[in-house]
Amino acid sequence: MRQVRHLLETKGSEVYAIAPDAPVLEAIKHMAEKRVGALLVMRGEELVGIVSERDYARKVILQGRSSAQTAVAEIMSSPPLTVSPDTDVFDCMRLCTDSRIRHLPVLDGERVVGVISIGDLVKAVIDAQAEQIDLLQRYITS
Repeated sequence: MRQVRHLLETKGSEVYAIAPDAPVLEAIKHMAEKRVGALLVMRGEELVGIVSERDYARKVILQGRSSAQTAVAEIMSSPPLTVSPDTDVFDCMRLCTDSRIRHLPVLDGERVVGVISIGDLVKAVIDAQAEQIDLLQRYITS
């Protein structure tokens, strides 16, 4: 099966991040602008957490907190679950499903090299299954 590195080669390794002391409102605006559901929380080059729309809904909106007055560090998930470029796609699917998360930062050692989402993983599995079906159909018909 494919590895995370193959997904990043296809989708790219662009990472959207925010500082832990930034207001949550800034994080939500950044997510909306970039059309993503989560941001990495970085202190310089160090990954310290991940903040998602789900964190915002549960830890700000439902608790009646102020988006402008609450720091990202107060609602982020930390430490975030991460994977390496060598991690198998099925292992990532299992991790996302078991942990009920939608985004996985990809680390090569301590360096962030990308982010994959559950959508990226589902697409990779569907593509692999379609390829396998095609090969089986060709084998049967020849």
